[in-house]
Amino acid sequence: MAGCARPPQEAEITAKPRLPAVADSYLPMPEVTPRHVPKSVLAGRKLVVSSAAEIQLQPGEVILSFDDGPRKGSTDSILATLDDFNVKATFLMVGKMADAYPQTARNVAAHGHAIGTHTYDHLNLANADQTVAMDDVYRGEAAVARALKGSGQTLTPFFRFPYLAQTGFLRASLSEQSLIVLDVQVDSQDYLKSAPQQTIDRTLARLDKRGRGIILFHDIHPLTAALLPDFLQALADRGYKVVQLVSRDPSPFGEDLVTASKN
Repeated sequence: MAGCARPPQEAEITAKPRLPAVADSYLPMPEVTPRHVPKSVLAGRKLVVSSAAEIQLQPGEVILSFDDGPRKGSTDSILATLDDFNVKATFLMVGKMADAYPQTARNVAAHGHAIGTHTYDHLNLANADQTVAMDDVYRGEAAVARALKGSGQTLTPFFRFPYLAQTGFLRASLSEQSLIVLDVQVDSQDYLKSAPQQTIDRTLARLDKRGRGIILFHDIHPLTAALLPDFLQALADRGYKVVQLVSRDPSPFGEDLVTASKN
């Protein structure tokens, strides 16, 4: 399975690791040196939204998002790093991965991060029959909700198209179902065979050019888990703030929908 920036081109397919099958073993995680940064350095405001149009960031603000997980090992390491820096992220989970690693999905919720969905089979929905595409979306929602069942946590309506491949019909259909489609302004391309520092430099260059935005990573990759402490430290050094994205029930008297505690 490829990354989520766009449908894979022929030359890229061998460069991007696929999503593991349920029976796959996970790779050993590299040791990550805990960072000791002031708790207030990176943590920004809470942004509560009921539609994609309300996701408006100020200069110097970023949203961290992780696609394609959960995966035992890499996701757990990422959670520890996010805790070290006292920031919250949004995890867009693939249904079959939530089926494979339900406890890891619950761990994400327990750490207070928003959990959205990313289809069940990570299909290129723009190339799929409309019925097949919507079925993959709904199956993904059901699987992630099933993984969280009994945990007391809430599945948010955040959704991201695999490969960012979409059609106007699909986007409108999801909006009618009260799903909030998350776009991407800064793609880390952490699925490529790059050294950790190359990935960090590439991502920071794109972010610095825009000055704000939703950043895309993938929590299935050990590379991402390994580079995240240095990346977050670089964000802090540059003065960026990580915004916590929270969804609101779209009804007139809707309340904030959070995955865990509001701290």
